[in-house]
Amino acid sequence: MNILLMTYGTRGDVQPFVALGVGLSRAGHRVTLATSDRFRDMIERHGLAYAHMSDDLLALLYTGAGKDIMENGRGVFSILSRSLKLLKQVGPIQRALFEDGWTAAQACKPDIIVFHQKVYGGPHYAAKLGVPAVLAMLIPMVVPTGERPNIGFPKLPLGRWYNRATYRFVNAMVGVIGGKDVRRWREANGLPKGNKISLMTMPDGRDMPLLHAISRHVVPRPADWPQAAQMTGYWFLDDAQNAPPSSALEAFLAAGPPPVYIGFGSMAGKDPAAFTTLIVEAVKAANVRAIIATGGGAITPVDLPDTILQIDQAPHDWLFPKVAAIVHHGGAGTTAAAFRAGVPAVIVPFFGDQPFWAERAFTLGVASKPIPKSKLTAQRLASAITEVTTTLAIRDAAKALGAKIRAEDGVAEAIRFIEGEPGV
Repeated sequence: MNILLMTYGTRGDVQPFVALGVGLSRAGHRVTLATSDRFRDMIERHGLAYAHMSDDLLALLYTGAGKDIMENGRGVFSILSRSLKLLKQVGPIQRALFEDGWTAAQACKPDIIVFHQKVYGGPHYAAKLGVPAVLAMLIPMVVPTGERPNIGFPKLPLGRWYNRATYRFVNAMVGVIGGKDVRRWREANGLPKGNKISLMTMPDGRDMPLLHAISRHVVPRPADWPQAAQMTGYWFLDDAQNAPPSSALEAFLAAGPPPVYIGFGSMAGKDPAAFTTLIVEAVKAANVRAIIATGGGAITPVDLPDTILQIDQAPHDWLFPKVAAIVHHGGAGTTAAAFRAGVPAVIVPFFGDQPFWAERAFTLGVASKPIPKSKLTAQRLASAITEVTTTLAIRDAAKALGAKIRAEDGVAEAIRFIEGEPGV
């Protein structure tokens, strides 16, 4: 079977799709992954075919307005209002990305398209080609449920109607943001414009098949979800064999007690140097050894004492089980890797879905109370590090959750679903 995977975003949006692609390839399928140019090397290194999509939209994250969203965009309405600053730039780039996606789909000639919600052209390309489509979600933000509100919305004592309404609002906003581009493209390609653009339904009105690459031990599957929405477990990419750790890192790990890992990926705030200084002060105050990852730009290279090792990056599947705690931003991918390692966490959420994962980790008892980026101080960070590295209940809860997640095989579950889709 010829399968086209389509995703867009930072590494956390792409790596799970690479993991799925590797699994599908091992199962005998031909796999092409379409995404931003910056991930081409990673995709091809894992034996998958790459299809081009522009990097321009990601580059906007590192402009002044983009950094403002990352650092101060908390909640749906805050992110939307701050995103208006980028609207004139985003429109033409988004339209170009839509065409990039269609070019990739035409070249691949897939039997099925599996797409991330940010590549919202996926089901429309599939309709034009006459093949099935499956929406693959890394966060539970589309399917309405009365059990909890959508991420980014406050928990209010208004009952199930309010919770479900928050999902309807998000889905309506998807239609508003992407509807014009979709209708223009469909008309240009001989398809009916359609009156409603939704991630919940296929263009012909049928329910959209949805996969959630999330563990049910972290986010239980709501009882009121439709049958079309499935939760497979996480899609992990075990990358140690493709990116072996450095000898310096191995030597540092062997030289003393397990260190604390600190990494914030691409969450580059407005002043990375000041952020780095705060982190170093916190590590010293907590009196722990630490590994600081500078890859992604959130943390800048600095001179450090012998108790702190600076690295660019290292495979999470190899490194995380060897550390005492993991300090991170709460991105879906890093959070999942920390859960699987069975190691406590301190989460400093910036924006988007990160506060949701931070709250889940705290509720599950495997992390300290979240410290929003806007409220982060060296003392608060030091206290949280001390709490998670010395509290037996947190360490035991993390170990127990890790064992449950390691017993799952989300990629295998997703493959069974994809292979069983009607029309494939």
